Amino acid sequence: MPFREINSKMVEATVVPGQKMYSQRGAMLAYRGEVSFTPNIQGGQGGLMSMIGRRVANEATPLMTVEGNGTVMFGHGGHHIQVINLAGDTLYVEADRLLAFDGTLQQGTMFMGAQGGVMGMVRGQVTGQGLFTTTLKGHGAVAVMAHGGVIELPITPGREVHVDPQAYVAHHGDVRNKLSTALGWRDMVGRGSGEAFQLELSGSGAVYVQASEEKL
Repeated sequence: MPFREINSKMVEATVVPGQKMYSQRGAMLAYRGEVSFTPNIQGGQGGLMSMIGRRVANEATPLMTVEGNGTVMFGHGGHHIQVINLAGDTLYVEADRLLAFDGTLQQGTMFMGAQGGVMGMVRGQVTGQGLFTTTLKGHGAVAVMAHGGVIELPITPGREVHVDPQAYVAHHGDVRNKLSTALGWRDMVGRGSGEAFQLELSGSGAVYVQASEEKL
């Protein structure tokens, strides 16, 4: 695993010769050794279509290519950081939440309507994420940012997980998601503006939830 958690808001990454990493611009706090940082106009692996997809989604988050031999400390905006390890599956996460990730991971974009059809697109509007989301696939580690810390909730067949769309951070695995409406205690006490919608995730995998309804 290339990331070592220094504290809840800082991680240290090991950079080795011949292997690239990608990080959000401005996320480097300090480094040791011979390490170079180069602006990446294509946003990691995924090529031209990946870049176009993010621009269509207004998600052209600038990235840096990190190479060399040494260690780099990353953090950004005082946000809490969660390290997610992928073992061949796909992580779905918003581009602006990516702090740093392995260059071995294949980056792309996914149309929100592909998961949940029309309701997938509605979910994008409700959560403010737009109509596209970023995907990272393969074997490697990803450091994502969130407000107030993150909890990982497992998703198992036959046991759906319901999440407040504003608290959703990311998910991975063979997971389907759809937006549903529900009336709960928050509606009865007059807080039913956004909480009337729930994100229902089913299948096999995990979802990451932040301890806040605030967007980055």
